[in-house]
Amino acid sequence: MELKRRKVHRYVIFKIDDRREEIVVEKTGAPGESYDDFTASLPADDCRYAVYDLDFVSDDNCRKSKIFFISWSPSDSRIRAKTIYAVSRNQFRHELDGVHFEIQATDPDDVDLEVLRGRATRT
Repeated sequence: MELKRRKVHRYVIFKIDDRREEIVVEKTGAPGESYDDFTASLPADDCRYAVYDLDFVSDDNCRKSKIFFISWSPSDSRIRAKTIYAVSRNQFRHELDGVHFEIQATDPDDVDLEVLRGRATRT
């Protein structure tokens, strides 16, 4: 809600805490952080969930914002982690309010900024 309404965060990265068996916030990005800062925060060998607030200019020259839910499951992550994240994804995603788009990503090309912009401007 802070990301959506008050623009307190540019992004939030979540991880599953194996010991407590719950989803916790791993990192938040300040409003001024770049998309490169966000993608650099995603581990190359472990799964995460993320919510990213994309600001863009629409075709009719209006400033807009769309919120993306990203399920990050890189090829190099453990099979157990992929399974746990896949099983809990839908339930967690539906607990989030205000998400416009969902992306399931397995490599950096899937979360390229142009991919998000393309999805956002098609609406």
